[in-house]
Amino acid sequence: MIHTIRFRITVLYSGLLFVLATLVLGGIYFAVSKTTEERPVSTEFAKTYSGDQYLGKREVVFVEEVENAVNVETMATLRNYSLLTLAGLYIASLGIGWVLSGRVLRPVRSITRTTEEIQVTDLKRRINLDGPRDELKDLADTIDTMLGRLDEAFSAQRQLIDDASHELRSPLTIIRANVDAVLAAPDASEEERTRAVAIVDRATTRMTRLVEDLLATARRQGTAFADADLDLARVAGEACEEYATPAAERHVTITRDLGAGLETTGDADALRRSVANLLSNAVRLSPQGGTVRVAAGRTDGWLWAAVRDDGPGLREDDQPRVFDRFWRGDSSRRDRHTGLGLAIVRQIVESHGGRVAVYSRLGEGATFVLWLPPRDGVPGIPPEDNPLR
Repeated sequence: MIHTIRFRITVLYSGLLFVLATLVLGGIYFAVSKTTEERPVSTEFAKTYSGDQYLGKREVVFVEEVENAVNVETMATLRNYSLLTLAGLYIASLGIGWVLSGRVLRPVRSITRTTEEIQVTDLKRRINLDGPRDELKDLADTIDTMLGRLDEAFSAQRQLIDDASHELRSPLTIIRANVDAVLAAPDASEEERTRAVAIVDRATTRMTRLVEDLLATARRQGTAFADADLDLARVAGEACEEYATPAAERHVTITRDLGAGLETTGDADALRRSVANLLSNAVRLSPQGGTVRVAAGRTDGWLWAAVRDDGPGLREDDQPRVFDRFWRGDSSRRDRHTGLGLAIVRQIVESHGGRVAVYSRLGEGATFVLWLPPRDGVPGIPPEDNPLR
């Protein structure tokens, strides 16, 4: 009990009150002693004053001696009562301090009990502390806010795991089916084996892309990245070079319109991946013979990199949700599956202090724009207009 906060507060409260009372009573005693003339009582006066023959010996009683005797008794009485008062006050202050500290620390005990009952698997509990708006109320509200953020983070993590498991289950099923039915069958024809190999290759490519996206998500959420000076136009150009071959295989042309002097600070690999993810969707959704335009520039002080495709476009209601993980706008349309790519794009751009936007109309393609602050920063918010309009 000696190490409890309640005990320390009680002792501190009682000690301070005892010191204060000592100073007050000591000051009073000192002031009275300085204004009161006090000297030893004479032997003759003491005998007559205390004896039975006092009335018969008035001639030896002087007024000064009477006043002196009164002063002596007054100071002795004041001193004795002061000491008794201090002792009683200290004992009473211990009891009062113990009760008051218990009432003050009652919200702390409530916070402790509630946090002990909260489990990692159940973060729905809240303290919901009642009472005046004081420091303990602010502490409880802060803990409730922290628990809310943790609950959202764990929910998002569980949802990501569920979605990723669901996405991985499909290619694994495809691979297993083809291996069991064709590749492991001794009587399968060469044509069937070739077709099965192509299917398995597409499934493994899909799984590889998903695993890379998961690793990119974990990497950007952690501290395993380093920001440095970079040129946004160069980053966008390197992403175009990476997707030149896949675009050529689909007979899709990638055009570049990259400005100069687009210097900023950030993670070059992460930004290159964000542009690459946009190019991956653009090449996949553009029809054969279509064109994908990649541009970069500066508008109102903000840097931007944009990717435009000739794909099916997006409905206006779907545009705010297209950056959600594994979002599907229409279950009957395979090209509406976003996976983790666009969610990673938004995560990367927002971690750089920027914003990602989409401009699209159904049947007219889509333009995705990454708005990023320059190296020296820029006030305000990014523009709302499409820079490739």
